Amino acid sequence: MSNFGFNILKPLSDRTTPRWIILLIDLLIVALSYTITTLSGSFESTIGGPYDLLRNYIILVGVFMIVSFFTKSYAYIIRLSALNDLFRTLSLCAISMIILSTINIAVQQITQKTLISMWELSFVVLLAMCMMIAERLIAKYIYARITAISHHNQRVLVVGSSMRSVMIANWLQQDLNGRYTPVGLLSFKQQTNGRTSKNNYPVYFFSPETFDNIVETLNVSALIVDRKNLGVLRSEAATKILDSGIKVFTLNHIEDIDLTESNDTATNFAPQIRNVEIEDLLCRAPIITDNTLVRQNIYGRTVLITGACGSIGSELVRQVAACKAKLVVCVDQAETPMHDLMLEMKQSFPEIPIICFIGSVQNKTRMEQAFNLYRPTLVIHAAAYKHVPMMEINPTEAIINNVYGSKIIADLAVEYGVNKFVMVSTDKAVNPTNVMGATKRLAEIYTQSLFFENKKRGLQTQFITTRFGNVLGSNGSVIPIFRRQIESGGPVTITHKDIIRYFMTINEACSLVLEAGCMGNGGEIYVFDMGKPVKIYDLAAKMISLAGFRPGKDIKIVETGLRPGEKLYEELLNDKETTTATINEKIMIATVTKYDYEQVESAINEIIALAASGNTHEMIKAMKLFIPEYRSNNSEFETIDREIEDNGK
Repeated sequence: MSNFGFNILKPLSDRTTPRWIILLIDLLIVALSYTITTLSGSFESTIGGPYDLLRNYIILVGVFMIVSFFTKSYAYIIRLSALNDLFRTLSLCAISMIILSTINIAVQQITQKTLISMWELSFVVLLAMCMMIAERLIAKYIYARITAISHHNQRVLVVGSSMRSVMIANWLQQDLNGRYTPVGLLSFKQQTNGRTSKNNYPVYFFSPETFDNIVETLNVSALIVDRKNLGVLRSEAATKILDSGIKVFTLNHIEDIDLTESNDTATNFAPQIRNVEIEDLLCRAPIITDNTLVRQNIYGRTVLITGACGSIGSELVRQVAACKAKLVVCVDQAETPMHDLMLEMKQSFPEIPIICFIGSVQNKTRMEQAFNLYRPTLVIHAAAYKHVPMMEINPTEAIINNVYGSKIIADLAVEYGVNKFVMVSTDKAVNPTNVMGATKRLAEIYTQSLFFENKKRGLQTQFITTRFGNVLGSNGSVIPIFRRQIESGGPVTITHKDIIRYFMTINEACSLVLEAGCMGNGGEIYVFDMGKPVKIYDLAAKMISLAGFRPGKDIKIVETGLRPGEKLYEELLNDKETTTATINEKIMIATVTKYDYEQVESAINEIIALAASGNTHEMIKAMKLFIPEYRSNNSEFETIDREIEDNGK
């Protein structure tokens, strides 16, 4: 029965349904109001016969119909709020009254006869207005009841007690899909249980001791959290909320939601709501960067980005385009991702010229073509092999790509007079325990020593390095892996229960890279304050909870053991390094050991030659001798550490 009722009312909200149905009902109400007024005999009649009666019907209905077209009072009667509907109905009746009164006066002046007395006209319009308002309220009520039954809507608490939270609750009430019914507001500020309310919504105070009782008493199945209130989910309250088993949703910026007739948001508020993602639950406040500085340094310039199709590279492309660069040259060897990026950029930034330049950073000839053709003023080098276990079993390729490729791009930057070269590095370059981290440290050393050498020669290219930790949601990161494992029913696998990592979002990482690159003068290695490190086990448990399951019960968390080259924790600085502050408290300059360029070039050329010849043992040994802090962990290359130690005795 509920489905039948829903199908009857559905045309009222369907934009493809002719609105003449609503208009026809309104006009019938006008005719009925006049009929009731005439039959009541309460007013002095001016009707001389059937002709006069028909004439008045035509004039009344005609005026209301014309005014309806201008006020659109017949459109979106369910979609609009009651207040908006009331305003439109009042406008329709007021304007119609003015026009009818004007016609009445004009006819009286010409014919000395009145079409309808003013008292009678006023009563007709007033009665029609009341009936129209009643019609709309009844339709809204019936539709809300039917959609609530048909959609099995969820009872939710809206987090916060501000007017923003009240607005969200009101919008949820108006949502035509009827998926959520707000039953109250959840405050984290003051104890107000059952004693106060806002706009008829009871306000409940969050307490770990009483939260479960609130959820059970109200039969709440979910929380709705405004983006500005996401901070509560980074507090100790998050654990209690997630352990309660209820779902947690957030929504897009409510400033972007418009409930006007030209916007369909009010009819379908649900798409604005999404699941809270693990990125929202970082144990720190979001990192804010100086966008003004970045825009000033990128606006109107040609920027070349290597590794442009990767998670970091593609976000850098977006942010650089958003800063109105003159030209963005995207360099990557992956054809299909490059094609996808090209389509995205044409749609999102049609006014910004984007060059999709396919080629490997290992191909010096091809890379020189890019520099020669486009003459970039800023180069952001993000191309690298990054997966630790994969590079541990393919170490020579790690050298060829991460070291030789970086050397090629850096040398070309000098040759073609690039103003700034920003190298994207990693925390794994600090006290490296794997090949990947060691290659990134070699690239850091080379670009830094190249800057100081060029400075002696009077060359202007500034080389800046940026280090950061793991990026949430990037290709190959734990987040997509955990999501797939949860979707398949588990288990979720972690390498070790005590392993910890620093995390930031892709947007944060790229914003910091650009700001650090813009503030740098050359030779700096920037490190980012990434907050407290996150325990991977806790990350997995939160993701399971957010998916609506119980960690360890519904979905197991299984340890698989450390992978080759992996360590329990990452560092942003080694023991000998210190930092100095910058204008952004989240960005610091690492004080690192400086190397002589000639020694660096000689050592790196030797390592590259050994990699090219496939001599893995000697290549790793040369790397360890050049970077003494590089000591392998859980890797076959630990034997080389012992060999070096034995030779040193």
